Amino acid sequence: MFKTILILAEARGGVLRNVSLELIAAAKRLSKDGQVVAAILGSKASAYSEKLAHYGADQVYIVEDDRLDSYTTDAYTQTFVQLIEKIAPDAILMGHTSDGKDLAPRVAARLGLGLASDCIDLNIEDGKAVFTRPIYAGKALQKKTIVKGIVFATIRPNNIEPLEPSKDARAEVVDFKADIKDIRTIIKEIVKKTAGKVDLSEAKIIVSGGRGMKNAEGFKPLSELAEVLGAAVGASRGACDAEYCDYSLQIGQTGKVVTPDLYIACGISGAIQHLAGMSNSKVIVAINKDPDAPIFQIANYGIVGDLFEIVPLLTEEFRQILGK
Repeated sequence: MFKTILILAEARGGVLRNVSLELIAAAKRLSKDGQVVAAILGSKASAYSEKLAHYGADQVYIVEDDRLDSYTTDAYTQTFVQLIEKIAPDAILMGHTSDGKDLAPRVAARLGLGLASDCIDLNIEDGKAVFTRPIYAGKALQKKTIVKGIVFATIRPNNIEPLEPSKDARAEVVDFKADIKDIRTIIKEIVKKTAGKVDLSEAKIIVSGGRGMKNAEGFKPLSELAEVLGAAVGASRGACDAEYCDYSLQIGQTGKVVTPDLYIACGISGAIQHLAGMSNSKVIVAINKDPDAPIFQIANYGIVGDLFEIVPLLTEEFRQILGK
């Protein structure tokens, strides 16, 4: 069994990302009696220690340094490697986020570790950690076990339910000073292109549009529905290529991979590249005027008709139900 599990918590825009809480729950699965250590980086890192403790972290390492406020490969790699050497964990978990996808393989290569990436589940079988990850664009599932050295994996967001928080829970807080040098990249400013209020990669509900939206104006009804539902807006590559919306909204094999509780696909035919990015959604609702569209083959609920008539009706109905 694993005595010490290290997770890397992430914060964005002054808010602790939900994947950080999911990682704590995943770490608890690896060792019920072990210690879960959460590391959080940035000049305001100490602000998140209490919440991490409430959700199950036993110890929180704080690395307060303004050079870590925004992710850069050099600074984060150096810092996290030093944390691993200090803590000496039996297992390491990161989110399979934009940061984690860049950082995890670099850390693994530097320390000579194996890496199970983009996992959607993990369990203990015969005393070993077994990770489940999708392959072949989600058509099959693969189980992987790291047989030697530190167990290291990245977990896809929205696949493991966080533990129930306890306001009485406390964690030991440790201040850690990283020796960061020879940084080749310094981020001066971040300009966000997306106007959405909900992070697409962590959204519980996503309203997505394809070429059937016809133009950029066609996305307005989707934005209205998303606002009522507290959802994020996504898009297929076809819609992005046609310049109906920004590529930051793209979901699919060459875009973001999402696993929301509810995915509403509007005017999306269901090309295999798009399905690879959203087919693991818990509930899929498809709206398309073509009854033979492939998206209906994986949808839990399908509506055949004009989306420009159906989406406003849905928006109005949800407004009444939700009192908005």
